[in-house]
Amino acid sequence: MSHKNREEQTVRENMHEIIFGAHTFYGWLFDMALLVVIVLSVISNSLETVAGVKDLWADGLFWASWVFTGLFTVEYALRIYCVKKPWRFVFSFWGIVDLLAILPEYLIFLFFSSGGHASAFAAVRSLRLLRVFRILNLSWFQREGEDLGNAIWRARGKVVVFVMVVMIIVTIAGTVMYDVESTFDPNSKFTSIPMGIYWAIVTMTTVGFGDIVPKTTGGQFISAILILVGYSLIIVPTGFVSAEVLDRKRRRVISTVSCPSCFTEDHDDDAVYCKYCGGEM
Repeated sequence: MSHKNREEQTVRENMHEIIFGAHTFYGWLFDMALLVVIVLSVISNSLETVAGVKDLWADGLFWASWVFTGLFTVEYALRIYCVKKPWRFVFSFWGIVDLLAILPEYLIFLFFSSGGHASAFAAVRSLRLLRVFRILNLSWFQREGEDLGNAIWRARGKVVVFVMVVMIIVTIAGTVMYDVESTFDPNSKFTSIPMGIYWAIVTMTTVGFGDIVPKTTGGQFISAILILVGYSLIIVPTGFVSAEVLDRKRRRVISTVSCPSCFTEDHDDDAVYCKYCGGEM
């Protein structure tokens, strides 16, 4: 390997460590800067839908959108440049998310530059909404999100049992409420058992839309009991997932270093080779 090629490889490796890793100061700084840009871009995109703000700051929002698109384009190009298998990144989930962060703006430009504004108006509005995918590019939270997803999956048995218990409770409560209300209140809105079950779900989750409320004393008593049961059950699934998360953190220490070959994380802290592709870390 020539000296020039070695220098280029070193640059790519250092760039990969900064962009895909969070274990160095510059990697952390890159993630924080990216987080700020993403949040600002989503705020800017949201303000475009506010009539007063859009009329007052139309030009500023337009150029801000292109500035954000330019920054995301540079980031996307750098990610492709520093990985060993660019096409693998391009067609990965996060590669597609990165592409969706920049593609709408260029498609909008093509729509408007080709004329026929009236016919393309509806499509353009939809394309602008796709820019919200930028918020999915919060790679700073990716590993923690994967840990939470894995914890939920490991606790799936307990969660299924919990959901079944809740379904049984709301079915019984909805049926009893229908019977009580329809018997003692001729004008009751509890016109069927499914309507009673709907009310029980809304009440048990403490949402309380207020579109259906019990009028009789017995119905109000049942409602109070169901609200208390709902508050008691809220913490149950949280406990299942929290226990799995704590157990995972006790079992092993996870590194934030990303594999330069397949850019996956979630490796052991002392890993030398990637457990997914076998590449050297």
